[in-house]
Amino acid sequence: MKNSAKTALGGIITALSLTTMLVTTAIPFLTYALPALAGALLILMVIEINKRWAFCAYVAVSFLSFIILADKEAAMMYIAFFGYYPILKPLIEEKIKSNALSWVIKELIFNAAVVAAYVIIIFVMGIPLDDMEDHGVLGVVFLLAAGNVMFVLYDICLTRLVSLYLNKWQKKFLKIFKHR
Repeated sequence: MKNSAKTALGGIITALSLTTMLVTTAIPFLTYALPALAGALLILMVIEINKRWAFCAYVAVSFLSFIILADKEAAMMYIAFFGYYPILKPLIEEKIKSNALSWVIKELIFNAAVVAAYVIIIFVMGIPLDDMEDHGVLGVVFLLAAGNVMFVLYDICLTRLVSLYLNKWQKKFLKIFKHR
């Protein structure tokens, strides 16, 4: 793929990811789903260009989301996990041959990212999370457990999305961004 096509694809994916993130302002109950979707868009760049270009798009969307978005929690979830995970996932799966160990590492990364994101949200940014305070430690443990279940589903969906893209959509996509 020529550099002009790579740049065009990077701009399109960055714009789509940022637009997806901006929707969190209009639909606040999608604080986690939209950053996950915005991150999933980076899969195209990982497959068609490389991880470096996808990482540059991640950085651009992270920076702009943090500055522009009113929903700082959504921006932080994208920055802390959903934005880079679709780039990191294939690296983990390629380097670690044991499926069980791969899942353990992915879960550790997810949990560390979520805890770090909420520490930053609450203690650095000073955004109170009233719902968590009402339920105490048990509520936090329940939310983290539910988040882990959703993460497993997200990981499986990413895998299936990649397979669907490679088997059904890639040829059509490449006609748009012709290799010359």
